[in-house]
Amino acid sequence: MVRYAEPGAVEWVESGGGPLIAVPETVLPFWAGADGDETASDYDRACEVDGFVGLLPVGDAAALVLGDEPAATSYLPDHETFVRWCAAESEDEVLAGVPAALATAAWEDEVSWVVPGPVVLFDAAWPGTDSARADHLTVALAPGRYAVRAASVRPGPETWLGLVQLRRLPS
Repeated sequence: MVRYAEPGAVEWVESGGGPLIAVPETVLPFWAGADGDETASDYDRACEVDGFVGLLPVGDAAALVLGDEPAATSYLPDHETFVRWCAAESEDEVLAGVPAALATAAWEDEVSWVVPGPVVLFDAAWPGTDSARADHLTVALAPGRYAVRAASVRPGPETWLGLVQLRRLPS
């Protein structure tokens, strides 16, 4: 995990150039990343996601692919949002821009994501069984169905953020 501020500050996950993926902990062993003997690896499937987000089947669940560009990403539980640091001078600038970005975002269509519990965010190239050795972040989601929406927002002249917001839906 990359820390851009004092200990205890927001933790950011980065990739080696491809998409990040949030895989439910219960199905981590089923995510092969760039490994595998198949023609198209799990990583290849993640790279084929067009747009800001997409869902891929993994075991008996689905993983959330954060597409578009490989920006440093964190999860802010107070906003129930993955924040993607596309451009900004500092972490403080990113975090200060989040409320305005959420208020002014032009959201893409929502997708529905069912999760069995916590998910792990990491570089889609890594196998799930190795995610703990890679740059990763565990996000404590309650089991259930979530509406997921995404947007690209410029809350300031030099600040550009990607947002992926989750909203728990009634059962």
